Amino acid sequence: MGVTGTGKSRLSDDLATHFRGEIINSDKMQVFKGLEIVTNKITHGEKQGVRHYLLGEIEPDSNFTGEDFCVKYIVYIENCLKTQCVPIIVGGSNSYIEKFMDDPVFMFKYKYNSCFIWIDVEQSVLNRELTRGLMKWSMQIQRLINEKMWPVHHIIANDVFEEDGKEAVDEAWRNTVLQPCLDIVKRFLKNDDHNISIECT
Repeated sequence: MGVTGTGKSRLSDDLATHFRGEIINSDKMQVFKGLEIVTNKITHGEKQGVRHYLLGEIEPDSNFTGEDFCVKYIVYIENCLKTQCVPIIVGGSNSYIEKFMDDPVFMFKYKYNSCFIWIDVEQSVLNRELTRGLMKWSMQIQRLINEKMWPVHHIIANDVFEEDGKEAVDEAWRNTVLQPCLDIVKRFLKNDDHNISIECT
């Protein structure tokens, strides 16, 4: 979870390559075909060969509801588990994830264990345009933590955004975001009861 531009897609692909995962998109706009630039949709090259579900699959003129989203989630999660892949849900629409977690019909939180990671960047690091979105996003995630008691791991990615040059940014990414998240997911998978064997690359 996290505001646009904080590295959710990059992290999900990095985690998927380390843990033999497949990614299920939860961004309300990225599920639709087209809109690549408007939604900051991950490019084919950025996918690192990782399979992505619900990314540009739905026709833009269709009435794709939260319930439709939940049905697709179940299908894709079960596909991942059958093939011993780790399902990684990523995106900017907490409302879809919240619907999926809390809906009594789908019973997600009773069927599956969850590990939430929130990539956050302090307001002082972002430009003014992103700051408004960040504040709204932070309040939404804090509500999920406080009211719904979601166990969210909070990763502060300031160092990544304060560096200049690709090598320095990549090093900050590995140290500040990727390694802590790899450790979080590894601990989660060791305690999960879905018998997914952990294969780190």
